[in-house]
Amino acid sequence: MLSITHTKNLTGAIVSGDYWDIDELNHAIYAVIGEEGKYYDLEGSRARILKVCHDFRQASQGERNIEFVRNGLHKDSMKEHDLVAPEKNVYFTVEILWPELIFAAIALNDFIKLYQKKHSFPLLDAHVTTIRKFQSAIGASLSETLDEEEFQNFMKLLNNQETNVHKYAIQFVDVLNLNYIKMTKEQREESLGKYALKLAIQDNEYVAFRNQVIKSANVTKSTIHDLALTAEYPEDIEW
Repeated sequence: MLSITHTKNLTGAIVSGDYWDIDELNHAIYAVIGEEGKYYDLEGSRARILKVCHDFRQASQGERNIEFVRNGLHKDSMKEHDLVAPEKNVYFTVEILWPELIFAAIALNDFIKLYQKKHSFPLLDAHVTTIRKFQSAIGASLSETLDEEEFQNFMKLLNNQETNVHKYAIQFVDVLNLNYIKMTKEQREESLGKYALKLAIQDNEYVAFRNQVIKSANVTKSTIHDLALTAEYPEDIEW
């Protein structure tokens, strides 16, 4: 079963599951977000989600971390069925920065809304159900750190699909990621709820940032999602 827990320093989340858990989530996300160019106003958000999917894929291929999780099988069961088998299953894990993961959860709402319009029974769609479980797991993990008001406000926005990442200035996620990395554990604990709401609501800080990105895009004749942020991520992150 896919699980999402905090890293030791609250820098990010540990996404953990067996091969089939992670593979199912990746397939669901690819099905829902569609091919490149399908939703032009969501191209930036799509690219951002695919960045997370790349981390998932590397994890499922054993290129990140591996842990062993008890599978419920015990010696008495094996004796009863004359069976020799391992008592633990291989789980693959990967760390993802919290702002990055939260934005992916928010952005998937927009793709789900568009995807469901083309399906006769959207509430029973397997891909949507898989993604909803993923979003729910993120919410469950955030509930351990966010205060009650922040948590309720964020989950209401996510649950009611009151989010909008059309023509989103995705460089803002990088800004939040980099600021979040620089914080202490205590600062992250205090700020995580504010970051979650900032990503969901698009406050004045975001609007000012987006306007600046648009100005730069106009100068270079680029699209808003093609501009790269000059700041670089640290090679080693203390998770």
